[in-house]
Amino acid sequence: MATERAASGEQRAAPDRRSVNRSMFWRVLRRSVFANRARLFVILLALGAGAAVTAALLNLQIDAKRRITTEFRTFGPNVLITSLTESGTISESLLSQLQPENADSGYAAIPYLYSLAKVQSAGQIQDAVIAGTHLDLLENREPSWKLQPAHSLEYGADECVVGARLAVQLQAQSGAALHFSSNGRTESCTLGTILSSGGAEDDQAFVPLAVAQRLANAAGRVNIVKLFVSGDAARINDAIQMLQARLPDVEVRPVRQFTEGEARLYDKISGILTATVAVVLVLTALCVMAAMTNIAAERKNDVGLMKAIGGSARRVLRIFLAEAALLGLAAGLLGAAAGMTLSIDLGKAVFGVAAQPRLIVYPVSVVLTVIVAILAAYPLRRLVQIRPASVFRGEE
Repeated sequence: MATERAASGEQRAAPDRRSVNRSMFWRVLRRSVFANRARLFVILLALGAGAAVTAALLNLQIDAKRRITTEFRTFGPNVLITSLTESGTISESLLSQLQPENADSGYAAIPYLYSLAKVQSAGQIQDAVIAGTHLDLLENREPSWKLQPAHSLEYGADECVVGARLAVQLQAQSGAALHFSSNGRTESCTLGTILSSGGAEDDQAFVPLAVAQRLANAAGRVNIVKLFVSGDAARINDAIQMLQARLPDVEVRPVRQFTEGEARLYDKISGILTATVAVVLVLTALCVMAAMTNIAAERKNDVGLMKAIGGSARRVLRIFLAEAALLGLAAGLLGAAAGMTLSIDLGKAVFGVAAQPRLIVYPVSVVLTVIVAILAAYPLRRLVQIRPASVFRGEE
């Protein structure tokens, strides 16, 4: 019976010792952290500045992909669908099969039917390329094109658009009557707006698709479909593969100068920002490491006393690592929040539009700051090797 009581007494004493050890651990840690407030402030400032810059650059890096994708979409379509047949045309009904399975990954399509015809206006006759399309989509889907004068988005069935150079050759202005003839077939329209693109489109006339089909005697046919696929290069390639599998009778290909240029530009920006983040973290670690070296020199007596009264090397090391981790956590939480705010202003300066804060950046920046703080505490490892007797004799 006495043996059982002694055993039960030891079991009750064990939790008490653990509680005392835990309380002592936090007490020593608290006194260690606040022993030198000036140096504590320097370490927090270095870690906080590193966390702020890291969070700002990482947020810009993620937001850059969205901004670059948006900017490249302003240059026009990035995917083309063309015919594989000798006739060079595809059925207009193809448009109904271009809707993506996922509405969130949507893309817009503009069909075109090109043909040659004679254009007449006010006694002037010119041979020109006639592009039949949905005129209502031009201003929204070809944002690099300039249409003057301003026009409502809805074009009438008898209206057309003429390129700037062709309009000069025809001496035609808005409201002029235009007549098209090809292979004995004639059509007429009213010039609604004049298009300026700086490219081949300035020599073309854009008419409603139905008008071009009648001129070319190609009812229900188009030459090419231009797609505006949203997303980065990988997402565009996925959309191309999906469309090619769904439409084996046509060729689906990207506009390489857009998709590849977008990928190269983002890779360069991403590489620069990643390298900058790495340099910032290294410099932060060096600053903290210098402060930790001074701390290691100051705490030799404390560590010697801890080891003299029975503290193990592992427990002593745990105290210093916990101290570094707490400093990194506190500085990371404050610095990352400041960095997310900073990235908004940086986005305005770089892209002209405020960067959107990305929630994933905040925990990543905090974790990186904690890791840097722990790695920067490397000089404190020397304290584990201190021998109490040598410290008290003044040998170390």
